[in-house]
Amino acid sequence: MASTNISSTNTSSSNIYRRRSLLGRLGLHAFLMILAVLVGFPIYWSVIVSITPSEQVFRWPLQLFPDAPTLEHYREVLTRQDLQLGRWFVNSVFVSTIITLLSLFISSLTAYGFSRLEFPGRDLIFVSILFALMVPGEVTLIPVFLLVRSLGWLDTYHALIWPSMANVFGVFLLRQFFLSIPKEMEEAAVIDGAGRFRIYWQIILPLSRSALVALTIFTFLGAWNDLFWPLIVLNRLEMRTLPVGLTVLNGTYTQERALIMAGAVIASAPILIFYAIFQRRIIEGVMLTGMGGR
Repeated sequence: MASTNISSTNTSSSNIYRRRSLLGRLGLHAFLMILAVLVGFPIYWSVIVSITPSEQVFRWPLQLFPDAPTLEHYREVLTRQDLQLGRWFVNSVFVSTIITLLSLFISSLTAYGFSRLEFPGRDLIFVSILFALMVPGEVTLIPVFLLVRSLGWLDTYHALIWPSMANVFGVFLLRQFFLSIPKEMEEAAVIDGAGRFRIYWQIILPLSRSALVALTIFTFLGAWNDLFWPLIVLNRLEMRTLPVGLTVLNGTYTQERALIMAGAVIASAPILIFYAIFQRRIIEGVMLTGMGGR
């Protein structure tokens, strides 16, 4: 009799646990669906406004889909004489790629030095570099601008690339990851006669692929979306990157809302495609940064 009561009690507890677990999962899925709608609706609304005729953009009440969708705004953005969209796209790809490659090389080389080399003041220098993460970019804006101007780099690719190639966050991320690599592997390479650079290039970098991929994604996206600095150092229309070039659509006295949205969709499409392809890597990168490279 006692065993029957215990069995029924265990069954009841198990049922209660399953019901609570089911309710918890349902609540989590409901929350995630609401969050997905909140995040995705601005993207959806940008696309809808971009295919809405200009005379219907400010119509009230708002429509979730236009009565007569049109691609006229995309045609105008792609064919207007003052919008060199192809050149701006090439500029963005070129600048973002060069910044990413240089940043990866400099950050990884610096991180290797801080994680493996012994020299006086190493930790103090590293902490001093980390303080740069706490300094807003606006603080160094004027000195960097004056330096770029004195070098004659205004309105050139140099003004975009060189000030952005040093990545303090990248140094911190890679250093933490390098510290997790066993030193025994390097010691074996030293016995075989390998030098420091060969160890860095043939052992450390291949073992740090996940961290390098994460840093590549973050650096490329940051360079692609950068608006403030290119807007200051670029004047010529043909030298602009895509985010800066599309500011032409924002008139002084009037705003073509649908035209602006069409340009925003075109500028965002490569990033959305990039995210769709490397979604797993981006999530891994976020987890990696949260774990301090371990």
